[in-house]
Amino acid sequence: MSRRLAREAAFTALFQMDIGKCRVKQALRRSWEDFNFNEEEKQFIEDLVANTVKNLDIVDEIIKKHLIKWELERLSAVDRNLLRLALYEIMYRPDIPPAVSINEALELAKKYGSSGEAVGFINGVLDRAVGEAFEGKS
Repeated sequence: MSRRLAREAAFTALFQMDIGKCRVKQALRRSWEDFNFNEEEKQFIEDLVANTVKNLDIVDEIIKKHLIKWELERLSAVDRNLLRLALYEIMYRPDIPPAVSINEALELAKKYGSSGEAVGFINGVLDRAVGEAFEGKS
């Protein structure tokens, strides 16, 4: 299974839900229609999307806390949803190392980001959030 493609599909579903205000199932169907995902991959994507949405208030509060001179609502939909997906993974998926979640978000930012600054911006927010989350745990 290509988790990178699965994350890309999860990101596009979150993006569609944010911009188009569509429901989870509709966004999921649209996000994987161009791919030939097997059932295991579809389940991984659905887990990422459904649980990101389920924990959206908590994830958004963490993003807001680590934004410097920005507001969540002013972020591009791409940046906002990449941060949401990565932070969900970091916070709730101990089977996925934080470095992997960050790297995947940065790769998607390179592909979908509207500016060259998106990668550095996302990296900075995620680094601050992860640094705080793991303070004192070593």
